[in-house]
Amino acid sequence: MEVASTILPGQVPAKMSYQAFLKMLRRWTPQLRELLLIAFRSQIAVVFPKLFRLFGFAVFTVDGSRVDLPRTKSHEAVYTPAKYRNLPKKPKKKGQTRKAKLKVKAVKGSRSSASARARQGSKPMMWITTLWHVTTGLAWNWRLGPSDSSERAHLREMLASLPRRSLIIGDAGFVGYDFLKSILDAQQQLLIRVGSNVRLLRKLGTVSETSQTVYLWPEGAQKRQQPPLVLRLIVLHDGRKPVYLVTSILDDNQLSDARIAELYRRRWGIELYYRHLKQTFGRGKLRSCNAENADIEMHWALLALGAMLLRTTYELRQVDIEPSRLSVAAMLKAFRSAMNDYHRTAKPGKSLQERLQAATIDMYTRKNKASRNYPRKHTETAAGAPVITTAAKLQRQLAKTLVS
Repeated sequence: MEVASTILPGQVPAKMSYQAFLKMLRRWTPQLRELLLIAFRSQIAVVFPKLFRLFGFAVFTVDGSRVDLPRTKSHEAVYTPAKYRNLPKKPKKKGQTRKAKLKVKAVKGSRSSASARARQGSKPMMWITTLWHVTTGLAWNWRLGPSDSSERAHLREMLASLPRRSLIIGDAGFVGYDFLKSILDAQQQLLIRVGSNVRLLRKLGTVSETSQTVYLWPEGAQKRQQPPLVLRLIVLHDGRKPVYLVTSILDDNQLSDARIAELYRRRWGIELYYRHLKQTFGRGKLRSCNAENADIEMHWALLALGAMLLRTTYELRQVDIEPSRLSVAAMLKAFRSAMNDYHRTAKPGKSLQERLQAATIDMYTRKNKASRNYPRKHTETAAGAPVITTAAKLQRQLAKTLVS
């Protein structure tokens, strides 16, 4: 209240109750969120013109993460997976002796690991799907939902917010004919990892083909008389095993294999973003006990983090420092110091601008990260190579009739 009163003299009420504040947040958060996101996006495009596009594309990656919530009835009704919601609770047995209770407790304690995982899965958790701008490290858009939310459904909702000539990078969970077709129908490009859960065709003959040309055309799409999706298959190697990627950019002169490898490696930055959000910024578990309030809490946490990252990235660019060197811990310390000392004149070298320009990570290379709280790479759910077959004669005939 004191900081707000200093920034906006005469516009902040002298007193306000917590309940009244939450009531106002519930009313205005949806509108303010959209307005602030529009302002953030315009600033990203205008303030960082050289960073906004890479290889001619506005490059985004999409991924999801879970956030813990207090186990309350409100959260259980909204944020637990659908199969656990509204389950009837077992009635308590009356007249149970202390000895019987201890026996039941011992039996419960000896449950299998499968039962433990089931109990863990029934916990209320919030799912965040983020559309993350690769070259600036800033969140472009996001969606919230229960822990069993669909990342693909969330991304479809966010496609309209993308600028023209965008390239979306996704892992092996972002596959499927209808999903990829929705990206292409939105006039955007894609770069997706594929595995053994994907079936591709060769030699369908609908375009001028190269050795990398493949088609995604499942049986369901063929029966619905939908045209095949023409893609380009790139095989990389991460040092341990081959990595299979498909992209809608068919011309390797427009985007070479080497550039595709660089783009896919930079997708890892979104894992660091989630680490900063949940650990450095302290939003690994929300405090609100009400589901509606938790939704508001997370939206404003993401908006606050986005605003601070945007300002810090701007200050670093003023002294020719790349966004990849930004230290979120130092950035938060700088903002907290400025808020605590708002009523004092900053000493030389201690202004917010100077603190943010110094908010960088150190340059030495750490050899062993096992002891550090560092994000680990997840094992892909669809490991192995995609199944690739040669198109049959009937498939070629059907494809020509649909494409012509």
